[in-house]
Amino acid sequence: MLAKILSSAVLGVEAYVVEVEVDIAFGLPAFSTVGLPEGAVKESKDRVKSAIKNSGYEFPTHRVTVNLAPADIKKEGTGYDLPIAVGILAATGTISKDNLHHYMLSGELSLDGRIKATKGVLPMAMAARAAGLSGIVVPKENALEGAVVKGVEVLPVEWLSEAVELLNGKRNPTPVDVDTADLFGTAGKSDMDFNEVKGQEHVKRALEIAAAGGHNLLMIGPPGSGKTMLAQRLPTILPAMSFEEALETTKVFSVMGLMPQGSALIATRPFRQPHHTISDAGLIGGGQIPKPGEVSLAHNGVLFLDELPEFRKNVLEVLRQPLEDGRVTISRASMSLTYPARFMLVAAMNPCPCGYYGSAKHTCSCTHLYIQKYRSKISGPLLDRIDIHVEVPALNYKDLASIHPGESSEEIRKRVDLARRRQKERFEGKPIHCNAQMNTRLIKKFCAIDAESHKLLEVAVNKLGLSARAYARILKIARTIADIEGEASVKSAHISEAIQYRSLDRRAI
Repeated sequence: MLAKILSSAVLGVEAYVVEVEVDIAFGLPAFSTVGLPEGAVKESKDRVKSAIKNSGYEFPTHRVTVNLAPADIKKEGTGYDLPIAVGILAATGTISKDNLHHYMLSGELSLDGRIKATKGVLPMAMAARAAGLSGIVVPKENALEGAVVKGVEVLPVEWLSEAVELLNGKRNPTPVDVDTADLFGTAGKSDMDFNEVKGQEHVKRALEIAAAGGHNLLMIGPPGSGKTMLAQRLPTILPAMSFEEALETTKVFSVMGLMPQGSALIATRPFRQPHHTISDAGLIGGGQIPKPGEVSLAHNGVLFLDELPEFRKNVLEVLRQPLEDGRVTISRASMSLTYPARFMLVAAMNPCPCGYYGSAKHTCSCTHLYIQKYRSKISGPLLDRIDIHVEVPALNYKDLASIHPGESSEEIRKRVDLARRRQKERFEGKPIHCNAQMNTRLIKKFCAIDAESHKLLEVAVNKLGLSARAYARILKIARTIADIEGEASVKSAHISEAIQYRSLDRRAI
């Protein structure tokens, strides 16, 4: 007695079809699973056995062999419980085999037969559509995220008995449908706004430039100056996500099992703020069974690193590849996985260990050598990859006591959207979306400057000791400033403003 069920496995952030073969043969009662199953998959036999019995069905008293094909790729997770249980019931004749090849199944079984949520339903739905299947049978909690994929029916089930009735044709549930336009309509609402930030107008200007061009940014200032408050409000002025961006981001959250309850899509740009004790694997991904890290969870959004020098140096250095390439490649002996990681890096740090170097209100207790050691925790190559460095001074009483609200996020976002629209037209047909992603050839084409600007840059390069990468970043920032101003060409005023955002370059520290 043999039955074949279709399920899915996730490799990286993509899913592929797994064929679950169940064979029931005469012999002493036994249950074995083959096909490189990891711990949770091996343990499924106990969950499946109890779920089948407690759902009112008979578990075979013969030798049960389950094969997960392709057998040369490691299988993990609890999503194979439902297809294994259905395979056993199909092999014993409880479920008709007529509809099994039309559907893909995934779900974790409780001992009483209830079907619990599982990970990776969104890429699973995409794999089912690519394979030409009619639909997928998934836990009710995961139905919304699967329904984002059009062209494949998403059939939710809560109990094993419901899945049996569905596959036997005795139950016809209504496929779940979601209106993606409505999801984006309700997205973008935040209880944070830039008008809550007192003073710091030049820092707001830097954040507007960063948002308009997708530039990385570093804020340097004493404790309590508002660095974290400013960073948390950055997503409120970023352009709205496109459906393609939302789908890419949601796939990462789906495979990690981090989808918010009742959510179908991550329609707002993510803001990730890992603690400085995070490991390199936690930041960029990895582990014995590789998983996406914080940089991938921040894909198409913002990664905020508060107290930047407190992060371990080896952790910060692994940021180089994702900052440059927009993706992370994790290589193991058995496989090599690539995760998306195109994010805006926003970091904050104190000017010295005590936090009051250069302050007019407090006396700094740090020696010059101590300050140098503190700042040297951030390497020159990493600083080169951060486009904008901006000082955040302590607020004075006049700013704190002001009752006049500042400019709102909505007003700033309008200018950011206009600048991004100009960039979209400029890069039409190219695989980039903003100025920060320009390569050397595009910089040469779109950032041409006049003789006066060349003189300004020459002085800056010679005095600050700028690297070639820092030089290119100044041109990118200047191009973004010109876009905000609505200028077709980069002028010396734009170059001058861009140069002031390179205050922490290696030789200048």
